[in-house]
Amino acid sequence: MALNLVRTRDLSLSKLEFPLIAKRVRMVSVFLLILLLSISTSHKRLFIEATEHTEKLAFHGFDKSILASKYLQIYNNSKYGTLQLDNGLGKTPPMGWNSWNHFGCSVDERVIKETADALVATGLAELGYVYVNIDDCWANKRRILVFVAPLLAPDPNTFPSGIKALADYVHGKGLKLGIYGDAGQLTCQQRPGSLGFELLDAMVLASWEVDYLKYDNCYDMGISPQKRYPAMRDALNSTARSIFYSICEWGVDDPALWAPRVGNSWRTTIDISDSWESMTRIADINDKWAEYAGPGGWNDPDMLEVGNGGMTYQEYRSHFSIWALMKAPLLIGCDVRNMSPQTLEILSNKEVIDVNQDSLGLQGRKINVSGKDGCLQVWAGLLSSSAPEIRLAIVLWNRCSTASMISVSWLELGVIFDVIVSVRDLWEHKFLDSISRDSFGAEVDSHDCKMYIMTHIPLFHSES
Repeated sequence: MALNLVRTRDLSLSKLEFPLIAKRVRMVSVFLLILLLSISTSHKRLFIEATEHTEKLAFHGFDKSILASKYLQIYNNSKYGTLQLDNGLGKTPPMGWNSWNHFGCSVDERVIKETADALVATGLAELGYVYVNIDDCWANKRRILVFVAPLLAPDPNTFPSGIKALADYVHGKGLKLGIYGDAGQLTCQQRPGSLGFELLDAMVLASWEVDYLKYDNCYDMGISPQKRYPAMRDALNSTARSIFYSICEWGVDDPALWAPRVGNSWRTTIDISDSWESMTRIADINDKWAEYAGPGGWNDPDMLEVGNGGMTYQEYRSHFSIWALMKAPLLIGCDVRNMSPQTLEILSNKEVIDVNQDSLGLQGRKINVSGKDGCLQVWAGLLSSSAPEIRLAIVLWNRCSTASMISVSWLELGVIFDVIVSVRDLWEHKFLDSISRDSFGAEVDSHDCKMYIMTHIPLFHSES
């Protein structure tokens, strides 16, 4: 739906009408000149930059088809790519399921197989949820000796068929199998860790045809993560198998500063729990590192809690929207075999998923806060587009205790004297009928959000 800023009429003008029209034109011209001169120095600079084409900018490897130099000050990605690991994996954030948030240690091969079945049956696999990840407690409590080599082995009581057979089953569904390890002497649940056994364990995982490794941080023997995590990277790269490397260092040593050259994703926070307080706190921590993420390496604020019962529908919808906007890995943490219709509705919103999987890979971030303790928030991020159009994903997030109006000026979002083509509501699945020229906003319920994609064309843009 095109929303024109100026509407015209086909009129036959008499000679008497021409002087009046000319006078009006002069008045408008003077008004625009005064307006331009009144803009602050910083806004003038942004206005001038709006005429520049992004093709002239490096933009750190991102899609260069957008006209967006004015956005670089707002949606800065200057730290991305400086140390980026390039193993061909994680061009978009990984999507799938992980056992820990719902099952903890109560996981076995039956749960994994039934989860794979459910991902396919519900249509979630078709939407991109392809990783089926086993967390801690899958391993036998001791390594087994095979020709004097101490090898990892699955717990014979819970995974009697072995991991290779389970991988075959998951792959047969068109999905991928992930597994858990630890960069320490033991895992967090005291199963064998991989510290000192990296090459041996990587060879075993590759022989099982594992596709994803979550690598935890317990029992670290006092060795810094910058020394422990690269060893497994090198070991995985030495195998002939492509394995997504997920660093789970809990954000202790600011992994965004060093992990991009080591892994495909890195945890920026402590473990999430199924509560509003935990989810919002973790979102704020992860936002700090937005400049460092991009295709091939993602900030990881931990797995999704949607559907586990500790939050309301509105809170889960906010959780999913913000994780999608932040380009976080979308790893479902509930029992997908027994989801409510509301849970499936949230997790299967393709329009929101498309924001997360957008090829530009630019992490959305907090743009504006207002209200008590900053509880009324505007988050936004650039999306891929074809020139001259520019697309923005916008989330209006109400973290206050009552319904409130949340608004933001277009200027704060980087939109200056532009033609707004459309604004689409991603939860209502419809285009808005009218849009203000000065600002954007909506009434948002407590602990809920509204999410949009705004498409616009710079009024002054290069045609080259």
